[in-house]
Amino acid sequence: MMSFMNLLDTLDIASLISGYHTHRFSPSEVIEIIFQRIATRGTDGIWTYVQPKQTVLARVSELEQLPVNVRTRLPLWGIPFSVKDCIDVAGLPTTCACPGFTYIADYTNPVVTTLINAGAILIGKTNLDQFATGLVGIRTGFDIPRNPFGSDYIPGGSSSGAAVSVSTGLVSFAVGTDTGGSGRVPASFNNIVGLKPTRGLLSTAHIVDACRTLDCVSIFALNVEDAWKIAQIAKGFDPQNSFSRHEANPPANLESYHSGQAFRFGVPLSEHQEFFGNKDIEGLFLEAIQTLIDMGGTCIPINYTPFMEANDLLFRGPWIAERYASVGAFIEANQQAVLPITRDIILSAKQLTAADVFKGLYHLADLKKTISPVWQQIDVLVVPTTGTIYRIAEVENNPLELNANLGYYTNFVNLLDLSALAIPNGFQHNGIPAGITLIAPPFSEQHLVDLGAVFHRHRTVKSDAVSSIQ
Repeated sequence: MMSFMNLLDTLDIASLISGYHTHRFSPSEVIEIIFQRIATRGTDGIWTYVQPKQTVLARVSELEQLPVNVRTRLPLWGIPFSVKDCIDVAGLPTTCACPGFTYIADYTNPVVTTLINAGAILIGKTNLDQFATGLVGIRTGFDIPRNPFGSDYIPGGSSSGAAVSVSTGLVSFAVGTDTGGSGRVPASFNNIVGLKPTRGLLSTAHIVDACRTLDCVSIFALNVEDAWKIAQIAKGFDPQNSFSRHEANPPANLESYHSGQAFRFGVPLSEHQEFFGNKDIEGLFLEAIQTLIDMGGTCIPINYTPFMEANDLLFRGPWIAERYASVGAFIEANQQAVLPITRDIILSAKQLTAADVFKGLYHLADLKKTISPVWQQIDVLVVPTTGTIYRIAEVENNPLELNANLGYYTNFVNLLDLSALAIPNGFQHNGIPAGITLIAPPFSEQHLVDLGAVFHRHRTVKSDAVSSIQ
C-alpha cells in the first residue's frame, strides 16, 4: 500500500488516466487511498457528508466491470470529485452549512448528473459559508475548513470545502458555485484553479439559490486544463432551467489564444489598486504583470471606478433581496438555527423596497454602458484575485468589513455578465498562496483558459527556479 501511495503524488486528471491506462493503479485503489486520507485527516471541516465507502466502492466496481471499449467513451472514468453542499444530489442531504435546514434531495443538479454519467466518482458534499453568503469560508454550522497552507488563515469562501478538497488531494476536481467570487477566492487561497464560466453555461437547476439571476456553477481543479475539460463536459443548455443559456460566439479577438500571440490586458489604474497593506500580494501582482508582458501582452491601465461601483450593488445594494427570496422564509421561521452574521445579512433585505430594486437595475444598466467601451481597448482584464488574506481570528473580530475587502476584485463579475478564471500566482513570504484572475466578456472561456494555461506554466517554472536557488 505504501508503494502505491508514493505513486499517487497527484490526482490531476491526466495523471490518473495515464495510471489507469498503464495499469499502475486502478480506480478502486485510488478510492482506497482517498478514504485512508480522509480518515487520517479526521474531522477537518472539509465535508458535510461523505458517502459510505462501500457505496463508493460499489460504484467503482460497476465502472471497472465495464468493457474497455465502453470505458474509453467515458472521459472521466475513475476520476473522483466533490460537490458543494448547496447543490442537490438525489438521495443525499443538502444542508447549505446549516444543519437545521437539512433535507434529502429528490433530484440531482444536471451538471453533477452529466459528470457522473461521464464516469466520475462522487466522494461527498463539501462545506461552505452558510447559504453561500460570504467569501471567508468560516461562516458554517459545521467545523471550519482549515487552509492547508496555514491553519490559522481562512480557506476562502463560500466554496471553502470544495477548494480544500482539491488542494489536499482528496479529489481531482470539485463542483462549486460562484455568485460574487465564491469560485475564485478559495481557489486563490488554496493554490488551485477556479473557473467561473459565463452565467447560464452550466445549469443551476436543483441548487439552493444565493442570487438566482447571478449564480454560476464553478469548477475547481489542480490545473487549467482539468478545469476546462470538466466545464466542456458539463456545459449545455438546460431547457428545464429558466436561467440556462445557449452558448454564443465570443468576440472575434477572444476565440482562442496560442503561446506568443499578442494580446492586450487591462489592469486597474495604480490609484485604484488595493492590497489592504499586503506588500507581498502587491509584489506578486507586479510580477504577474511582467509575466504577461513577457508572454506578448500589452498592459493598459483602465479606470476601475465603475467596476467598484458595481461591486457595491451585490452586498450593499438590492441584490441582497435575492438571498432573502431564496431562504428568507426559512430564516424568519428558524432564526436560532442560522448563524447570526448570515441571518443579519440576509434579513437586512427587509429594509429594501421595490423601488430600491429598480433603482439598482437602472444603476447597473448605466454601469454596463459606461464599461462597455473598455472591451474595445483590452482583450482581458487582469486583477489580483484578492488584495490580501486574513487570519480566522481577524475575520471573527471584523466579519463584515474584511469579507467586503475580499470582494474588491470579484463582486462585479456576474453582475456585469463576464467570464473569469482564477489562477495561482506564487506564494507570500508566510507561505500562503496568492492568485490572479483573468476576466473577459461572456462566452470567452476558450481564450481565458488558453491564456491562463500558458501563464500558469510560466509562473510555475519561475517558482521552481526561485525554489532551487534558495
